[in-house]
Amino acid sequence: MKLILVVGMPGAGKTVVIDVARELGFKVYSMGDVVREEALKRFKSITPETMVKTSIMLREEHGSRIIALRTMEKIDRSLDTVVIDGARSLEELDEFRKLGETLIVAVHASPRTRFQRLLERRRSGDPTTFEEFLRRDMVELGFGVGNLIALADYMIVNESSIEDLRRKAFELFSRLVRNNG
Repeated sequence: MKLILVVGMPGAGKTVVIDVARELGFKVYSMGDVVREEALKRFKSITPETMVKTSIMLREEHGSRIIALRTMEKIDRSLDTVVIDGARSLEELDEFRKLGETLIVAVHASPRTRFQRLLERRRSGDPTTFEEFLRRDMVELGFGVGNLIALADYMIVNESSIEDLRRKAFELFSRLVRNNG
């Protein structure tokens, strides 16, 4: 089995890349789904705040690998290749590697570009000031996402348009399927 982990900082464009993977027929497993399920159990609601709290609580209570482990329970082992959305640490990477060949695709955009995108998308819980944005980045980096970005097998730089990002993602996933890695 091959696992493709899509990683990146908030606003980098991971959702667009994941959407392209789905369009190409890849089964996508979202680690955020595990956190959402648990947030509903604990807080009876899903907000950006309850998601962050739940992520932290799960890791404190069960260790840094728990979200990866719960995601892995959901993976259909009969598939040749799956895409994982939401890996954030080296410990999670280690768990996924136990299932098979694991590739990291990092989506990167500069902090200023990402902040502007977050302002424009206006998702609930997105930062409205650059200071809030930097605090959110520090939470993500505290989970270890920077390590995964640094270890990426493939990097998609997303500094222009959604169309350009979609094209780059399509080319990369097509190449991964064609070359089998």
